[in-house]
Amino acid sequence: MIRTHTAGSLRKEHAGQQVTLAGWVARRRDHGGVVFIDLRDASGSAQVVFREEDHAHDLRAEYCVKVVGEVRVRPEGNENPDLPTGAIEVVAEQVEVLSESAPLPFPIEGNVGVSEEARLKYRYLDIRRQQVAHAMRVRSKATYLANETMNELGFVYVDTPTLTRSTPEGARDFLVPVRLQPGNWYALPQSPQLFKQLLQVAGLERYYQLAKCYRDEDLRADRQPEFTQIDLEMSFVDQEDVIAVGEKLVGRLWREILGYEIPMPLPRMTYAEAMARYGSDKPDLRFGQELVEMTGYFAGTSFRVFQADYVGAVVMPGGASQTRKELDGWQEWARSRGAKGLAYVLVQPDGTLGGPVAKNLSEQELAGLAEAVKAAPGDAVFFAAGGRSAARDLLGAARLEIGRRCGLIDESQWSFLWVVDAPMFEEDGEGGWTAVHHPFTGPKPEWADTFQDNPGEALAYAYDMVCNGMEIGGGSIRIHRAEMQQRVFDVLGISKEEAESKFGFLLEAFKYGPPPHGGIAYGWDRICMLLSGGESIRDVIAFPKTASGFDPLTAAPTPITAEQRKEAGVDAQPKE
Repeated sequence: MIRTHTAGSLRKEHAGQQVTLAGWVARRRDHGGVVFIDLRDASGSAQVVFREEDHAHDLRAEYCVKVVGEVRVRPEGNENPDLPTGAIEVVAEQVEVLSESAPLPFPIEGNVGVSEEARLKYRYLDIRRQQVAHAMRVRSKATYLANETMNELGFVYVDTPTLTRSTPEGARDFLVPVRLQPGNWYALPQSPQLFKQLLQVAGLERYYQLAKCYRDEDLRADRQPEFTQIDLEMSFVDQEDVIAVGEKLVGRLWREILGYEIPMPLPRMTYAEAMARYGSDKPDLRFGQELVEMTGYFAGTSFRVFQADYVGAVVMPGGASQTRKELDGWQEWARSRGAKGLAYVLVQPDGTLGGPVAKNLSEQELAGLAEAVKAAPGDAVFFAAGGRSAARDLLGAARLEIGRRCGLIDESQWSFLWVVDAPMFEEDGEGGWTAVHHPFTGPKPEWADTFQDNPGEALAYAYDMVCNGMEIGGGSIRIHRAEMQQRVFDVLGISKEEAESKFGFLLEAFKYGPPPHGGIAYGWDRICMLLSGGESIRDVIAFPKTASGFDPLTAAPTPITAEQRKEAGVDAQPKE
């Protein structure tokens, strides 16, 4: 080894010892011929002191250096209690420059504002920053803990293919041309869903993996075209068994990384209750401001806007003091989400109601409104009316925006819950049905025989884990009986021929004694983001892409040459 000690490991007990350190110059300070540098390596940093004439190197930030010297206790009054090594310094006898650094595109030390594109273009420098390196180490520790936990629970780690066939799973596939079979294409997997079910047919009974998944989705702020799931599947289980495993995994991660004991078992809420109270299937329970349904209250209203299938409200504390510009801003906010606007009533300090909507309500409606929505003087009440689903979605988003703007969310709190009993199907907008999760999600036992008769009411044997308003994991008990699977395909309008074309290898396997099975997949990037205190999953991915899918580091994706295109068979027609 080039060094005898790591910089961050030095303490008072090392005083008087000769050490050799190696790392990067984090900071340099000159004091009348005496030079101080903070030498940083992966373990932390230590202060090194030397006389400039003894070591006349023009050391600059991020020079890679080797230092030989003696550890001494810092003079009284010069300690730095904020650093683990703040009680000592190394008096350098030799300083050797191992490699020089060009001028930096942005400072490594400090929280200087740097554009994300610059950070990702020079990601290898960005990772030298303490908070980014910390996130990488948290992810590493979490991975070790997850593997230990799954091993202790008797799971078998299996890698599934990343070159496979295209199957419909809710997003567009990334496609790969096959040179040896011109005109044919592989698809990168959106998830290992079908393979993990095949592993249950194969009798492994408990499978898991940290799986790379690929989805060609439209641009969204916190999405990556490639991401990681911790994926697991179990045979001969019901919902309670899968939930128990999920709680053990997440509980251990939070306990051993953050020292936080998650109260177990986690609370549960049905999908219907979550949508009714919070307008979201992943409710953030760290603050109140629940939705209030007002459909019945306005049943006889003459106000045409509220003559709708659903009318709901959410209260903004202190919102009546907003300026006209701020209230108009809410309308722009609603329109940006595809709504026509956001109706509102302002509760004045004297309890009277103002705002455009108030002028259209009867005296009786005005008299009981504040009490019905539990609004106090000085509050604003926002309304959404129309189709139940769309109106609740808008109010749920407004609730979260109110929480952020009013500082209602306790950022120090952890709020976990399970959301269960989601619908099996939802309308596809064209008179048919689509699966809310995927076509292999089983119905709740009470719907097993009749879901095809009332698709809009049937409930799925599904469960999602939610943390602080984010879905971090989701799964279901799967269908394992061919007859039930065909009934699901019938509801979805998938013919036997189409099912055979898309899922034939799974359906074939299901002829050979498939066991009852179920599983769950956790968004590994999102879990690691929460554990490390990040704001985006990009914070915990070593080499992420921007929201547009561009990689500033390698400039991918790039065009291919005409020769590459021909060789790969991109334009070839498949043989009959």
